[in-house]
Amino acid sequence: MILLSRILLAGTVLLTPFTATQTASAHSGCTSSVPYVSGSGGYDTYRIPATVTTDQGTVLAFAEGRHNSAGDTGNIDVVLRRSGDGGCTWGPLSVVAAGDGDTRGNPAPVVDPRTGAIVLVTSYNSGAVTEGRIMRGEVTPEQSRRVFVQRSWDDGRSFTDPRDITGQVKLPSWRWYATGPGHAVALTRGPHAGRLVIPANHSAAPAAGSTDTGQEAKYYGGHDLYSDDGGETWRLGFVDATYDGVDNANESTAAQLPDGRLYFSSRDQLGTSVGNRLDTYSSDGGASLDRPYAIQHTLDDVPVVEGSVLQLPGVGAPLLFSAPSVPNIRQGMAIWRSADGGGSFVKAVVLSGEWAGYSDLVAVDGDTVGVLYETGGTSAYDTIEFRRVGVAGLSGG
Repeated sequence: MILLSRILLAGTVLLTPFTATQTASAHSGCTSSVPYVSGSGGYDTYRIPATVTTDQGTVLAFAEGRHNSAGDTGNIDVVLRRSGDGGCTWGPLSVVAAGDGDTRGNPAPVVDPRTGAIVLVTSYNSGAVTEGRIMRGEVTPEQSRRVFVQRSWDDGRSFTDPRDITGQVKLPSWRWYATGPGHAVALTRGPHAGRLVIPANHSAAPAAGSTDTGQEAKYYGGHDLYSDDGGETWRLGFVDATYDGVDNANESTAAQLPDGRLYFSSRDQLGTSVGNRLDTYSSDGGASLDRPYAIQHTLDDVPVVEGSVLQLPGVGAPLLFSAPSVPNIRQGMAIWRSADGGGSFVKAVVLSGEWAGYSDLVAVDGDTVGVLYETGGTSAYDTIEFRRVGVAGLSGG
């Protein structure tokens, strides 16, 4: 199967590169760049950033290219730009998964530590339906949310065609389904070393006899999917199935801690608990949870939004978290650090006071962390910026 995947590489569609409104000059002095500017490159809006650094040191910046509007429904592609200088300058835009009128998105990329291949998991639904209709069960299985995987063997220059893995990772009773968004995690130590873990979320149908439609946020729950063979086959891991409306785990991200455990951080989608971030742990590589999701009160400044976590390497290195930092509004992108494996967080740096939305963290090299995030002066969706931040400052050194 691996040999076949290498042979059947699908050429990505290269588009004419567009000019960003902000350009980094030299690698040594670069602090930021703008790989995506809404309204350019044939797209109305770019959203939902995800990023990884390959084994060759190339930074990959994925996003959703939304053709007709900023909305979550419609003709949406998964797009990519590559950087060979640590995120200072970017190559041309390529289409990794074309919507062709439908919705492809929620990119969750990860580098396979065994082979160096880039594995990309994404979500799909018909461009003619909305999240609300899917949650109410008003669509056919073909129109509803499905899950696909692709791989690149050439440092992100091209990817295999999307392959449907929905039957392996989605329960029949689920309606909504979303991978990530943001980078996934490859386990590098412990009994499950080499495992690829994709944080995800879903919504469930109401219990038989209920008068609910299933539209309610309380039917959201977190889960993960994982592969032990580099993305060829997949299994459903833990499933958060409380559905009580108290803690509603939604968009999720994960990191492997130095002790080998997985730390999961999730958006709380309108739960009745006070606070907007949930977290939990897994000691068995994502197969089950050590405890239910619970509010992380040291991140109460974070509004209801997706966020990202990244464990820095080295003894005593912190766990990082990125998100907007103004309560109840998406503004002020910041990075927090945790010295106790996610037990508590302190704010390390605010990157900007501008509007801000979704983000993803990546280790660029041993000295630099990158943050790929939605931002702008008029809205959070004007651009997707790549900000380089020194590790020393984030570590408190």
